[in-house]
Amino acid sequence: PELSLQLQTWCFPVVGCVGYRGYFDRARADAEAAELRKQGLEVGVYGVPAYSTLGWLNWLGGDPLLNTFIRYPEGELARLIFHELAHQVAYAKGDTLFNESFATSVEQIGGRMWLQQHADAKAREEYARYDGRRREFRALTWRYRGRLEALYRGPASDADKRDAKAKLMAELRADYETLKATSWGGYTGYDEWFKNANNASFGVLAAYSELVPDFERLFEREGRDFARFYAEVKRLAALPKDERHATLKANPVSE
Repeated sequence: PELSLQLQTWCFPVVGCVGYRGYFDRARADAEAAELRKQGLEVGVYGVPAYSTLGWLNWLGGDPLLNTFIRYPEGELARLIFHELAHQVAYAKGDTLFNESFATSVEQIGGRMWLQQHADAKAREEYARYDGRRREFRALTWRYRGRLEALYRGPASDADKRDAKAKLMAELRADYETLKATSWGGYTGYDEWFKNANNASFGVLAAYSELVPDFERLFEREGRDFARFYAEVKRLAALPKDERHATLKANPVSE
């Protein structure tokens, strides 16, 4: 919505309700986006390099290795594969925030460990550059997401909120240009995101990152043991949604 970061959801068999829709045809995606905009929703349409079938295609050999990512740098390729495979380990039906934050935590933890154990110095340096920019991107966007959320929840009139929102988005893009021109040395990989940034963009970012610190703390409290970590995440996935989130944030240690 215009003055909310809450994602619209759609419900399907197997996966439950999710805060996004996937298409293999860009024209169909654009047509759906146009209809949603007519309803007053802010929409983001963008390509994704990979997807997970949650293990349903394992009988055919698993999810495909696509030309959209197969030539990624080693560290980025490992990170992406770990993310998508994580969805086969644990999946809470109808809980996009839990599922995507879990997969992001696995990609980050697993990616770091893989680089330390298997990559050469060049690959580690290359990943450090990519990951450094990604962390600065997340820090910048998370800061503005917080400001937008506070604005939308505040007592101002809708008209005043619209004006303040426009100013915040202008500030965001200005800060990005400064970041790009200084520590990023002109790197343009995030230009498209900032050009099209809106409430939908921030909503998706939250889904993929909001609970990551909680999952990382849980990994530490499970002794950095993936088997124990996965077992606990599976247990959480089976709980009712509110209890699941509350328990994750409490981070109990499995016995």
